[in-house]
Amino acid sequence: MPSFDIVSEIDTVELRNAVDNANREISTRFDFRNVEATFTLNDETVKLSCEGDFQLKQMRDILRGNLTKRGVDVNAMESQTPEQSGKLWNQTVLFKQGIETPIAKKIVKLVKDSKIKVQVSIQGDKVRVTGKKRDDLQATMQLVKNGELGQPFQFNNFRD
Repeated sequence: MPSFDIVSEIDTVELRNAVDNANREISTRFDFRNVEATFTLNDETVKLSCEGDFQLKQMRDILRGNLTKRGVDVNAMESQTPEQSGKLWNQTVLFKQGIETPIAKKIVKLVKDSKIKVQVSIQGDKVRVTGKKRDDLQATMQLVKNGELGQPFQFNNFRD
């Protein structure tokens, strides 16, 4: 029986490249001249630090633009609240990897409510979809893409 997996993952190499490009862009921008502003990447989190709250918003936009250029979906970004320590403002941006259980349950409910003849099961941080017809699987893919669940999804491990 044909099946595929729904996963949510980002390319960490492209994430690193986008952060490096954003650091390069900040060093050349006029409005960031003589200002302490850096992007720091640790695993799947990016720490933004600069001297002002307004500059944090600009840095987020710079990062978002560089992520788009590198092909990383910006819906995977989750910005934490900015914090001030001394003269620097810091903000952590998390990148979602994997599908958490509440979102996986929403996917299962969405597919079951659509009455498409497929079986959906949660397997750790991915969701497996199995059906008799390839057309049903493709309809399920389109349904999940248009589902507006607040996270980007990829479809892999398609078996016929």
